[in-house]
Amino acid sequence: MVAISFIGFMLMFIAIGLLSRIQRKGTASDYLLASQSVKPWLVALSAVATNNSGYMFVGMIGYTYVAGLSSMWLMIGWIFGDFVASLFIHRRIRDVSEKREVLSFSGTLSNWHGESNNRLRFISGLITIAFLGTYAAAQLKAGSKALYILFGWDYSIGAIIGVVIVLLYCFAGGIRASIWTNTAQSFVMFFAMGLLLITSVSSVGGWGSFITQLEAISPTYLSVFPTDLQFGATGITLFIIGWIFAGFGVVGQPHIMLSFMTMDKASDINRVRLYYYSWYVSFSAMAIMSGLAARLLIPEMNSFDPELALPTLAYSLLPEILVGLVLAGMFASTMSTADSQILACTASATRDLTGGRTVSVRVTKFATIGVAMIALSIALLGNDSVFFLVVVAWSVLGASFAPLLTLYTIGKRTTENQAIIIVLTGFSMMLFWQISGLNYFIHEIAAGILAGFLAYPITNMFVNKELKPKPSEARTEVST
Repeated sequence: MVAISFIGFMLMFIAIGLLSRIQRKGTASDYLLASQSVKPWLVALSAVATNNSGYMFVGMIGYTYVAGLSSMWLMIGWIFGDFVASLFIHRRIRDVSEKREVLSFSGTLSNWHGESNNRLRFISGLITIAFLGTYAAAQLKAGSKALYILFGWDYSIGAIIGVVIVLLYCFAGGIRASIWTNTAQSFVMFFAMGLLLITSVSSVGGWGSFITQLEAISPTYLSVFPTDLQFGATGITLFIIGWIFAGFGVVGQPHIMLSFMTMDKASDINRVRLYYYSWYVSFSAMAIMSGLAARLLIPEMNSFDPELALPTLAYSLLPEILVGLVLAGMFASTMSTADSQILACTASATRDLTGGRTVSVRVTKFATIGVAMIALSIALLGNDSVFFLVVVAWSVLGASFAPLLTLYTIGKRTTENQAIIIVLTGFSMMLFWQISGLNYFIHEIAAGILAGFLAYPITNMFVNKELKPKPSEARTEVST
């Protein structure tokens, strides 16, 4: 019955994605940005699902299972940093993308002031493809865990099936298919996780018993702050600040920014923000509580993969038809997020690496296949956890792009060489911080973003000429 339910719900999600072709216009602008015609509530719920999906359903619940209540600071910091960035960046990037008529995140960044900074665009495109492709691979790994629980299949089979579904989404309706399916999955997973949490609490005798049993796991499991950090209160403060920077790094995530770039009107940003954060906060709270419930109801910590906590919990508590719903929602949400990431990489491959030259929809779709195969290869060959892959990819993208985008948004100008230095400084510092093990002190994305910001005044000392916009150099990319 579980398998039948899973297949039925998966077919429903796939059908929603395929139905998006009824609004397809057959242009590159429609394939990559849905002709910038998406309604506020669709943008918001799709962005929430794209932002989280495999990370929330697999990584965050698994991390809470291990770390306990202190994991909440990851989401508190993340959401707060995300919110601060949304106050002044999201609307501007939507405005600039329309004004410059570009179809990729890196294209918007490199043409912000009407100049064709092709070297900056090429470097940004390479970073996007390399690390957003890794991010997409993490989604394929997350989705494959649902099939492992359901059928006992090797993770590679789930990843291959996931790529097939991703390509179906892409060829049916491009980013619009991703937005529609993401939205449907937002509703399904919100309902499923809420039901799972209520059932978990009821199964142990209510909230009082739930808390009491959690306290019995260990003296520190329900500690509000992490207990294994160095430097005492200073360490806790740096831990939280690090995750605020991680949330701010959302503006460096091409696949999420593309969602905001698809808005039909930039003036709708306040409505998008209201829907987005209401859903985001509620869902994050349920995910953390579900992770705690999993630790209580699945106590075999040493022999259990914590990233399988959600599907395992569903199997032990829910009717079979709802188990199928949870697994289908988990699998499909990771696939539609991988879809938007692969489309963002496609935009970089066909626009950024070619200097913004007009490319046909057919060539763009061939590029989608190539990017999907790269992501599949990473998923099949890599052994790291979903949580680790997501955090590293997120940190690289955020550290590389957030400083420059923020500077542009607040009215600062740079030469192309300055911009490249800012991007590469953030990128290099993040990797150095992570490789050196300094992330025990503060999150590597914080070090990367701060280094990127610092590169601006330092390089500014060597810029002697006045920076003026050159609208005549701007290039549009809208093609049929």
